[in-house]
Amino acid sequence: MHVTAQRSALPFCAMKTLSFYLDVLRLWLLMVSIVALLLLIFAPKVLLAQELPAAGRPPQAVLTLPQVIDLTLVQSAVAKQAHTNRETSLWQYRSFRADYKPLLAIDGVLPNYSRTILAVQQPDGTTNFRYVRINTSNVGATVTQGIGLTGGKVTVGSTLQRFDSFEGAGQRLYNSNPVAIGLSQPLGGFNQLSWNKRIEPLRYQESQRQYVEERETIARRVTELYFDVLLQQVNAQVARQNLRASEELLRTGREKSKLGRLSENDLLLLELNLLGARQAEMQASVDAQNAALQLKGYTGLTIDPTAALDVPGAAPLPGVTPAAALQQARQYRREGLMFQRRLLEADRNVAQVKGTTGFQANLTASFGLTSSAEQLSGSYINPADQQQVRLGFAVPIVDWGKTRAAVKTAELARQQARVTVEQEQLTFEQSVLSQAGQVDLLNQQLQLAARADTLAQRRYDIAQATYKVGRITLNDLNIAQGEKDRAKRSYVAALRACWVAYFQLRTLTLYDFERQQPLVTAQAE
Repeated sequence: MHVTAQRSALPFCAMKTLSFYLDVLRLWLLMVSIVALLLLIFAPKVLLAQELPAAGRPPQAVLTLPQVIDLTLVQSAVAKQAHTNRETSLWQYRSFRADYKPLLAIDGVLPNYSRTILAVQQPDGTTNFRYVRINTSNVGATVTQGIGLTGGKVTVGSTLQRFDSFEGAGQRLYNSNPVAIGLSQPLGGFNQLSWNKRIEPLRYQESQRQYVEERETIARRVTELYFDVLLQQVNAQVARQNLRASEELLRTGREKSKLGRLSENDLLLLELNLLGARQAEMQASVDAQNAALQLKGYTGLTIDPTAALDVPGAAPLPGVTPAAALQQARQYRREGLMFQRRLLEADRNVAQVKGTTGFQANLTASFGLTSSAEQLSGSYINPADQQQVRLGFAVPIVDWGKTRAAVKTAELARQQARVTVEQEQLTFEQSVLSQAGQVDLLNQQLQLAARADTLAQRRYDIAQATYKVGRITLNDLNIAQGEKDRAKRSYVAALRACWVAYFQLRTLTLYDFERQQPLVTAQAE
């Protein structure tokens, strides 16, 4: 019976154990469900709190060089000034074109009342002072058209005059000129319209190309400031890495010193390296903030001095021959137009001196219709014609050489302008050839700097590991660290030189060699 009871107790215990495990499993499932429910409720807030910084603002994205350039070209003060200069030249050009179009004007005097004592000539020829009250009014419309070929001016107009006398019974008279055509033509003088027609279009095209050049100059300056900030940030990053490495080496050195495996001199040197690394890290942070403030001041952007800048890749410097660069510069740069304009201005100055100091004559002629009556409608009935021709001239006889001296001075100034233009043109072409010739060299230097940076970093990592096992001295480690830092800075400097040369080449040629298209047609018009 005892055996039977023991056998019957075993299933009962097994059932209790199984029931216990089932209860535990249910409790665990309940807890998991509760935790999952809590995560569903509070997880978004927790994730949001982790993503937002302590100030409650989203973290600032890493700025890239194209982004900074694009934003600067839109909202910086220098970009707005360039746009203002472009708009000014546009309105000046429109003002020049208006000189060759008809000008319509209306002028008049309404009223011109007078109440005073005047000297009035009597029928017998004597003069008597009479108290008079009169009103004279006139109104007219005139169309004036300049003649660019000859420098003259054609005028077509119509006028109407009214006279009112308030003495006695009163009197009212009308005098009309329904149409009048006039010509004013200088003879052998200086033709300002003709010279402006040759010079002003060049000036306008020059200003449009100058606008594109200023935009590229802004992009180049932003690139320089961007890499100044980037270089200081790299220095700060290197300084922080060196600081962490110095702290780790000092910690390891103290453990070795306790075991008698490191001399006191090396331990002191490790402490000095740590102090120097801290000072370098602090100075690098200050330099990075100052460089960021300079970039902010030029671009007008709200750049956080502590915001990281993206390290751009290699500049898109395709193989450009100096001859091809010079060809594009001659075609699209403003210097070609500027040199041509300056030579024309020198010729114009000579022509102006000759046309205003020697023989001068002016021919004026007019033809029109006129009529007068006591009624307005009658003043336009059966008008009589009127003509006028006048030729005025002035000839200097004795001026003691003043005219000849003025002409000679203008001719010498023209000669000097030609020499100056030739020299400036030669200097400009040499700068284009020199810049284009440096493209391949800068690319090679960048490749060498990148390779040197990689090798120096690997050498420092190996030296650091080797020093920890005691196979090299601390001086060898410091040498490897210095080479690593110099290689990193050299790579950033080479990258900066390539990007600056890229925008400098675009500025000198106003041509995008990467896309094989001019910059003038894309932005100037």
